Amino acid sequence: MLKDYKICAKNILELAFPIIMGNLGFIMIGVGDVIVAGRHSTDTLAAISLATAMLNCILMLGIGILSTISAILSNYRGEGKDIRKYFFPSVKFSIFLGLLSSIIILIFIPIIDKIGFAPNLAKIVKDYFFITAFATFGGYLHCAVKEYLQAFEIVIFPNILTIFCVFLNLFLNIIFVFGWGFIPQMGAIGLAIASLVVRYFMGFGLLVYCLMKIKVQYFKDFNYFKDLIKVGLPSSLAIMIEFVGFNIISVVMGRVAGIYAAAHNILCTMSSVSFMVPLAISNAVSVKVGFTNGSKEFVLLKKYAHTGIGMSLIFMSFSAIIFGLFPEFLVSLFTRDYELVKVCVPIVYTLCFFQLFDGLQVSLSGIFRGLKRTKIVMISNLIAYWIISFPLGCVLAFKLNLNLIGFWYGLFASSIIVCSIMSLYLKRIFKKMD
Repeated sequence: MLKDYKICAKNILELAFPIIMGNLGFIMIGVGDVIVAGRHSTDTLAAISLATAMLNCILMLGIGILSTISAILSNYRGEGKDIRKYFFPSVKFSIFLGLLSSIIILIFIPIIDKIGFAPNLAKIVKDYFFITAFATFGGYLHCAVKEYLQAFEIVIFPNILTIFCVFLNLFLNIIFVFGWGFIPQMGAIGLAIASLVVRYFMGFGLLVYCLMKIKVQYFKDFNYFKDLIKVGLPSSLAIMIEFVGFNIISVVMGRVAGIYAAAHNILCTMSSVSFMVPLAISNAVSVKVGFTNGSKEFVLLKKYAHTGIGMSLIFMSFSAIIFGLFPEFLVSLFTRDYELVKVCVPIVYTLCFFQLFDGLQVSLSGIFRGLKRTKIVMISNLIAYWIISFPLGCVLAFKLNLNLIGFWYGLFASSIIVCSIMSLYLKRIFKKMD
């Protein structure tokens, strides 16, 4: 029995390790933005914090749908289907979602003036929105092709490309933000331009690699699009609900003071760095669960699920210890503003406990993607973040004057509720498989 779990852990780790490196690379691109923005000015950091908070809520709708491609195609592969023919439908779908997201972003720009940000921040946010609207195509193309390759368990090159782009993004950030030679200093606008260039580089780089690596076939299958919507839409809405739950805090607290928006961005970035490891494990588990679900190997499916959960919890426990031991040092990596550090450090201790449940919930989400049962993820997130977390956070922040830490207490409560609902539902599904 123990030997079987060791084999499962080995198989998951072989698939997950390159994804971990790529995910860390992907989040380090965002970390690079935060570090460079913080070095430029607190206003620049506050502006991109507000902009990315709102943009993520829009972009995650498409990213969430595309992130189910690998799980769906793994199910098809387990059923014995030739999944090479799903390449062009996946790319076309990413282009459609990119166009839709771009239109939504552009429509949202005039609304920014009515939210109530400081005028100097509002102008930067609008400019950042405009440039990002044209970057969505590259980002969505990268996500679709990466997921397609992941269904074949091809994960090394896509994630090496991501790691390379960490340095490319940082290089472009420094040049465009602070200026160099004939290039003027552009501040936050420079960050947006750098992101646009990097997203297209990642998208088309992966596209060329895929066309060289796999003999793709042209094929039309409307059932595939139906599966993407059926499985992907609830998963996407679940991610969007969670992202809105996190990022509305930046918007609400940003209206109180820009320093709170900047602090929340730093805390979310710190959390995201450690979150990339269980997210990679979740991606690997969804592929393994998807394949075993398609091939009806339910005993092996459950072993992969339990192993993935255990691996995520072990890593997040170590991460929580590191955060708890060195909070001030970690926060100071992002900013030299002493007042900003003072706001962040007490919340890091709450973040330590939050991480444990966050690692568990992403593992459970990956299992449900592999099972093609994503409605429960959406429902549990809706209950936890909008019925519990946000109202509780508002009471703690404004009625009890806890400000930003009050919202983080609410996020901690929501993570416990999400895990409880999904764990009970998964136990019910596994019982039916016996």
